[in-house]
Amino acid sequence: QVQLVESGGGLVQPGGSLRLSCAASGFTFSNYAMSWYRQAPGKERELVAVIRAGGSTNYADSVKGRFTISRDNAKNTAYLQMNSLKPEDTAVFYCYARVPGYPGYWGQGTQVIVSS
Repeated sequence: QVQLVESGGGLVQPGGSLRLSCAASGFTFSNYAMSWYRQAPGKERELVAVIRAGGSTNYADSVKGRFTISRDNAKNTAYLQMNSLKPEDTAVFYCYARVPGYPGYWGQGTQVIVSS
């Protein structure tokens, strides 16, 4: 059974940091591209960052230089280090796993609130 379990969300002040984790099970994690998406209230879900099986990464322009995506294949876990957080980063963050040509898997999401 495939599972993606996000953790690490919470309330943080502007300028603060959080590290999100996505623990995966039920599939060969190292073969999958892992992505983080977010959805703010009233907005569409958007791609934040992706790390491919080979390790290459891409980021949304809005988070470049502030967020870092990484993966630990030995732990079947993907991470999103978020620094210099802004109120506009407030959203539910979702983990997504996919191999090209096959359906992907979503986690349940973790809430991030950036507020003073």
